[in-house]
Amino acid sequence: MLNLSYNPFFPGRIPPEIGNLTNLQVLWLTQCNLVGVIPTSLGRLGKLQDLDLALNDLYGSIPSSLTELTSLRQIELYNNSLSGELPKGMGNLTNLRLIDASMNHLTGRIPEELCSLPLESLNLYENRFEGELPASIADSPNLYELRLFGNRLTGKLPENLGRNSPLRWLDVSSNQFWGPIPATLCDKGALEELLVIYNLFSGEIPSLGTCQSLTRVRLGFNRLSGEVPAGIWGLPHVYLLELVDNSFSGSIARTIAGAANLSLLILSKNNFTGTIPDEVGWLENLVEFSASDNKFTGSLPDSIVNLGQLGILDFHKNKLSGELPKGIRSWKKLNDLNLANNEIGGRIPDEIGGLSVLNFLDLSRNRFLGKVPHGLQNLKLNQLNLSYNRLSGELPPLLAKDMYRSSFLGNPGLCGDLKGLCDGRGEEKSVGYVWLLRTIFVVATLVFLVGVVWFYFRYKNFQDSKRAIDKSKWTLMSFHKLGFSEDEILNCLDEDNVIGSGSSGKVYKVVLSSGEVVAVKKIWGGVKKEVESGDVEKGGRVQDNAFDAEVETLGKIRHKNIVKLWCCCTTRDCKLLVYEYMPNGSLGDLLHSSKGGLLDWPTRYKIAVDAAEGLSYLHHDCVPAIVHRDVKSNNILLDGDFGARVADFGVAKVVDATGKGTKSMSVIAGSCGYIAPEYAYTLRVNEKSDIYSFGVVILELVTGKRPVDPEFGEKDLVKWVCTTLDQKGVDHLIDPRLDTCFKEEICKVFNIGLMCTSPLPIHRPSMRRVVKMLQEVGTENQTKSAKKDGKLSPYYYDDASDHGSVV
Repeated sequence: MLNLSYNPFFPGRIPPEIGNLTNLQVLWLTQCNLVGVIPTSLGRLGKLQDLDLALNDLYGSIPSSLTELTSLRQIELYNNSLSGELPKGMGNLTNLRLIDASMNHLTGRIPEELCSLPLESLNLYENRFEGELPASIADSPNLYELRLFGNRLTGKLPENLGRNSPLRWLDVSSNQFWGPIPATLCDKGALEELLVIYNLFSGEIPSLGTCQSLTRVRLGFNRLSGEVPAGIWGLPHVYLLELVDNSFSGSIARTIAGAANLSLLILSKNNFTGTIPDEVGWLENLVEFSASDNKFTGSLPDSIVNLGQLGILDFHKNKLSGELPKGIRSWKKLNDLNLANNEIGGRIPDEIGGLSVLNFLDLSRNRFLGKVPHGLQNLKLNQLNLSYNRLSGELPPLLAKDMYRSSFLGNPGLCGDLKGLCDGRGEEKSVGYVWLLRTIFVVATLVFLVGVVWFYFRYKNFQDSKRAIDKSKWTLMSFHKLGFSEDEILNCLDEDNVIGSGSSGKVYKVVLSSGEVVAVKKIWGGVKKEVESGDVEKGGRVQDNAFDAEVETLGKIRHKNIVKLWCCCTTRDCKLLVYEYMPNGSLGDLLHSSKGGLLDWPTRYKIAVDAAEGLSYLHHDCVPAIVHRDVKSNNILLDGDFGARVADFGVAKVVDATGKGTKSMSVIAGSCGYIAPEYAYTLRVNEKSDIYSFGVVILELVTGKRPVDPEFGEKDLVKWVCTTLDQKGVDHLIDPRLDTCFKEEICKVFNIGLMCTSPLPIHRPSMRRVVKMLQEVGTENQTKSAKKDGKLSPYYYDDASDHGSVV
């Protein structure tokens, strides 16, 4: 056995001399910075049973000499740059059970002789294979895994697929398969995941209602039709049922009451009809119920208010009628409510104003009557649309603003100061006109006198930056229910309250009258510098862009490991962001101070996992994905229990759907010591740039060293670690303040840090995989549970084909 996996060697080729080790049975060279082609001399290893060359930068074709290794049971070549076709002669590998050549540039057809082998696992996803899937794959008696997503495959799936084997995972998404979905997929009762999105499948869903093992069913974006079998609705272990963008008809069966674990129910863009059954209210774990663009009728069932975990309810473009059910105050976690383009009537219930986290409300083009509830003005909505209903009466004062003008169009009975609405005073307007003018004159005079006195004392008492703040011009944009006003924030912006300076602003600690503490970040200095250089317009534009980026990003994020943004306040010259306060400050300040010894290893490990989960959310669960661009220990904040939150999105950018990263920037993205090496010549950033920076943070946690330090000379932390590891070993790298009883766990986390800081972006794991690896470090007996044929299972098996979140 020769195992050199996960070592940060300098880039180099596989030595052809390895072919002389003719008694070798196991060769593992995973993630060793290997480049070049696979040497043909490996074909001389006649006794080799397990070959793993994954996670390198190998290119060229797979040598045909590998087909002479008749003892091979497992071959893993995933995540390289291999090209060409699979070699002829693979039928010689009669002992082969597992092959994984995913995430390469392989082309051609999947060989018939390969599919005729008694395979257990076939992974060829994210390549460029074309043609049909050989029918012989269905004859393998032990096939439990088939993942072919992200290719150009066509034709039908073998009609007996699953009849002869205990198939557990099937993912053929993002191909051009057509025809029916085979009815035999769960004949052995083992199928857990059925993922066939983005294909051309047609016909009806096969009778899989007895397949009790299913947990994820994604049939969206095909040409399927007919009624959904009653058994499908009630599968007890399914947590994701996605049928979006097909031509399904019929109604939701009452058997849905049995779907106890259902969390995501996505039925949009179909032809479903009928009423929504009361049994939907039994789905206590339901987080998203999206059924827009259908033909549902009747009213929302009263039982739907029992869905206490509901975050998204979307039924726009249906034929719903009746009134909203009573008791919707129980939707405490509802973030998105869209019932537009229906026939719902009655009054909008006042209790809708108690949905404190509601962010999106669209009830437009219905038949709602009565007044607009006053409670709506207490919500912090990014979007409000009540247009084209039958609402009447006067608008709540805080909603009678220009920003809400389009929210109330098409309601002739509504009154308020907005253009297009009645003024609400009728004949009394002419009767009291003179008295109104007199009152306005008196009040204006008093306001003027009070204003003069107020400005005098403000000028006398404040000599700092607050002289430029005109409170009458502040604009407040809130994202959560607030217990304070902007005036209370402004009155505390003293230099004595400054607790730090970030990459794009100064940070204040503000203690409110309620006793609550918040952190206020003031973005103000950049304009002044540009004014001094004579480029006022450019300065304002740069600062506006930084501010808008941070607000746009944070305002729509809800995650326990992302710092919460309460609100933002703006004027032309000054911009404020009000965050939740993190009492333990930043990881960088604490770790690299005299108090760093207080951070024992369990605490550091928890911080690493929390921060990784936050970044994973940005990369994988936001659509489109979000790149932080300035990950560093000073941007990881710690709450009272040392829970970590990712902060400072001053330079965050949204990655476009092409996945090619953001365009070249005019300013440096990142901080010294954290910038990925490829940035120097590409000036582009993507998720891999964040992963490199996070790897540096892991190395900080393990070593206790700063990312740049005079001790390193001209090197940074990553280069110093590699040099010291090679010359002195890992014992000289671990922070001496850490207890040695955690050494094994520390070394595992250290290796993850090395993977994240690999010089080649292709070798860095995704953040989802980083989270998985970190969690497994803290799991007892993880080695035994992850073994497969005596080898650790690759982490990429988890949700491999999910691009972004369906939520």
